[in-house]
Amino acid sequence: MQGSATPARIASRQWLVVAALIAALTAMRLIYAGVIDLRTDEAYYWTWSKESALSFLDHPPMIAWFIRFGTAIFGDTNLGVRFAGIVAMLVTQLLLADIVRRVTHDARAVVIAVLMPEAALYYGLLMAKVSPDVALIPFAVAMVWALVRLHESNDARWWLAAGAFAGLALLSKFTAIMLLPAVAAFMLVPKWRGRWLASPYPWAAALIAIVVFLPVLIWNSQHDWASFRFQLVRATATHELSFRTVGDYIGLQFGLVGFILLPVVLSGVALTAWRGYRRGDAVAILLSTAVIVPFGYFFLKSLSLRVGDTWPMFIWPAGFAATAINISMLSREGWPAWIVQSTIRWARIAIASGIVFVVAVFLYYVVAPWNFIGRADPIGGEAGYQQVVARAEAQLQQTGATWIATTDYRTYAMLRWFFGDRVPVIQINERGRFEGFRDPGMDAIRGRTGLYVGREPDHISPVWRSTTAIRQPLERVERSWRGIVMDTYALEKLTGWTPELSPEKDSPLYRPRTLALIPPPAQRWGGWHIVSAANDVTGGGCFSAFNSQMVC
Repeated sequence: MQGSATPARIASRQWLVVAALIAALTAMRLIYAGVIDLRTDEAYYWTWSKESALSFLDHPPMIAWFIRFGTAIFGDTNLGVRFAGIVAMLVTQLLLADIVRRVTHDARAVVIAVLMPEAALYYGLLMAKVSPDVALIPFAVAMVWALVRLHESNDARWWLAAGAFAGLALLSKFTAIMLLPAVAAFMLVPKWRGRWLASPYPWAAALIAIVVFLPVLIWNSQHDWASFRFQLVRATATHELSFRTVGDYIGLQFGLVGFILLPVVLSGVALTAWRGYRRGDAVAILLSTAVIVPFGYFFLKSLSLRVGDTWPMFIWPAGFAATAINISMLSREGWPAWIVQSTIRWARIAIASGIVFVVAVFLYYVVAPWNFIGRADPIGGEAGYQQVVARAEAQLQQTGATWIATTDYRTYAMLRWFFGDRVPVIQINERGRFEGFRDPGMDAIRGRTGLYVGREPDHISPVWRSTTAIRQPLERVERSWRGIVMDTYALEKLTGWTPELSPEKDSPLYRPRTLALIPPPAQRWGGWHIVSAANDVTGGGCFSAFNSQMVC
């Protein structure tokens, strides 16, 4: 009896160690979420959480609901804005654990699946940074989990749960549609295709997904399908071949997934795809296709356009599950012992080295006083707005200005974050971003002096020609992080003009900047510097605007 109990005690201790490690790393993410300055896009999504609009130009509304959930608990604090991302990470891990458990019944494979996200920088630390992708990831994994339950139980009602999760994924980000080929392959490639083609459940699942997605459809039907047209510009844009953008894409995957973990996952996905399509294994087909199709699509887009750092992040959890399952299957399928042991060893090395790297990055941003990356630092590049806000507040008092104007949504978002409802902040251009937003307080704006705060060279934007504003330069403010100047801002006094919240759609004050990006080389256009690389890891860059030109 004593001998038989020993393995159980050993297993129990191992699970306690894993649980303690995950708890410690979760605490690390909570600290990071609480002490690191909000990035500009996080503040932008926070402004959405204060509105009652059904959807938004840039993305569906789920991220705003996530933030509203966190701030309802912790208030308008850094942790409040980011708290839902911490929860999303834990939910994703639980779902991955259950997927792998149901497929393999192998505790070692479950541990690998749970720890792989901890070893990837994006999930292990940067899931604390809220974005639409953070909202998408748990719902995408939940949809896959529901289909695994369907395969396990043969209960067609799981299609309905999968449809609900698919709708929630679409409510998070439009790129969820890239999982449709995986679902179609799961349904049609195995021999059970005839049953599902004739069954009402898959079609009911599609209907449920559409019903859940209705807020976005309703909002877009009321606003000339603005979100879809805005995003399709990027999806359909093509430019000349650029090795730089390909390198950016591949390099970001190595950096955010792991220099060792990424090859481990790709090899696991490849073997899972081979196994799935060769044998008609529905789960293997689902997991591998959920990675291969989006990864291939983004690779093709990277041949001419820059792929954003977070865009492919919804695909790798399926890759983690596929890799963990593959490790369990190798020994069962009679592969040579050296291959099985080598695969397990590289997975362990990837996890251990990845966790060390994640902790090192955490310590660099939270504890270290240095800046080793300069102006390109992805976190420091968006820190230090308190310096700008302090000078803006001083100028409000000195000039008697009652409102603030900007010409960039990032600056707008950060000023909204710091000033709250104390001072109305208006982005005077790109008004298409603010469809359905509440009145910012026009009584404090109309006929009153304003203060313009603009990142240079935004302050010389041609949109000012569409206004009657009289601009009086006041001062220039540097925003710095750890001793390095990241940006310079112009502060100007505004008189003689009241901003228009709802300009005509053909007005230069209405049109949002287009998302199609042009790769190098840099050019000149009308005095503006035309460059590539927007929506990058720093959140800065330039955008295509006004006759499809790149405007910084």
